[in-house]
Amino acid sequence: MKIEQIYTGCLAEATYFISSGKEAAVVDPLRETNLYIDKLSNKNLQLKYIFITHFHADFVSGHVDLSRLTGATIVFGPNAIADFDFYLAHDGEIFNLGEINIKALHTPGHTLESTSFLLYDNQEKEHCIFTGDTLFIGDVGRPDLAVKSNLSKEDLAKMLYKSINEKILTLPDDLIIYPGHGAGSACGKNMSKETSDTLGNQKKINYALRNGISINEFVNELTCGLTSPPQYFPVNVQMNKKINTSFEEIIQKGNTPISPSEFKQLSKKTTIIDCRSPHEFSKGHVPNSLFIGIDGGFAPWAGTVMKDIRENVILVVDSDRIKEAITRLARVGIDNSIGYLDGGIEAWTNAGYSTEKIRSIEASQFENELTNNSLIIDVRNISEYDNGHLKQSLFKPLSQIQENIKEYNANESYYIHCQGGYRSMIACSLLKSKGIHNITDIQGGFVSINNNTSLNIIQEITT
Repeated sequence: MKIEQIYTGCLAEATYFISSGKEAAVVDPLRETNLYIDKLSNKNLQLKYIFITHFHADFVSGHVDLSRLTGATIVFGPNAIADFDFYLAHDGEIFNLGEINIKALHTPGHTLESTSFLLYDNQEKEHCIFTGDTLFIGDVGRPDLAVKSNLSKEDLAKMLYKSINEKILTLPDDLIIYPGHGAGSACGKNMSKETSDTLGNQKKINYALRNGISINEFVNELTCGLTSPPQYFPVNVQMNKKINTSFEEIIQKGNTPISPSEFKQLSKKTTIIDCRSPHEFSKGHVPNSLFIGIDGGFAPWAGTVMKDIRENVILVVDSDRIKEAITRLARVGIDNSIGYLDGGIEAWTNAGYSTEKIRSIEASQFENELTNNSLIIDVRNISEYDNGHLKQSLFKPLSQIQENIKEYNANESYYIHCQGGYRSMIACSLLKSKGIHNITDIQGGFVSINNNTSLNIIQEITT
């Protein structure tokens, strides 16, 4: 028996490849299937099952493509309804894989169909459990992502309490927990950077598993402080219930060079995503481009700040990273990449087309320019803001920029910062595309302000 965790940092997502004898199974596959196909081929394995813990909100799974290519059976737990063929497991049902067995445990609460998969080794001992978004390391799944449910988040939280206490906490302390996500995912609020742990240790350190916690305490703690989920989450849930465009077709369509003249015409009615660095973008970009650097939280931020992820997309991206950009966008359901600027920004300027810039200054210059009337926008998340912020700043998180953009005034001037300088440039690019031009990005964000300004500025920070 072998269990491989495949962790994707951009999504903070874990998928699992399990093999025993000549058979294999995958838990919660990524959109792209090649990594699984390669493993099967290299090890001469037959994929028997594709276990899906729930209909994911934060990424589009590759279960349909993988099943089509391998003949493997897609397995969901109770309450699942989808447009494709799958096997609906009942609670407690056993699936044989080589010399091991895997039991479906219906653990609703994150969603109604959420199911954990308990693996027994060849000695019939409980070895590990794949919990999806039911149980994380340090946290449990948020109960407000069920799409088209008549149940409140409090109702779902009560279900999750029962699932945790009646299904998972009854298992041995040495059981290994393999969750669906780690720190950085929006599917929970207190996840650890660790990507696996024993159940016994989680009982000691996970607030939601502590001994004696009542159902009311659990519900209150779980639902308190939840921010609105990213707008692309409901779209991804629906996509995971359908048969989508194949991954191969998405790559082929997106990997199409577009001349500067054609790119200019397309830009009038198409979303432009510039995947370069914040510095490169600030120095010159195609007008109305949306900056989302490929070396940051690329795909999740694209899904979060785009008004509609089903729009056509054209890319400004380094030539050696075109397929990577298309792949990562497709992971969150941005399937309509239709090509990239051939020759990049250099070809654009050589063709005689104008570029726009965004003013970007260092923290020390920001300190020199700051007055009591300066408008400072903090686009970080609430936990970062609560941990320390400039007294004079206005809190407008990037995750809600589509909702709060109407609060900006085109006649005002704004200084915009995040924690390290990535998210602020996303905000600046979106604001500029909406006609808010008097914006200044603060390089290095709050970290740089804190470390590189005088005591006069540091004293403006409140915790």
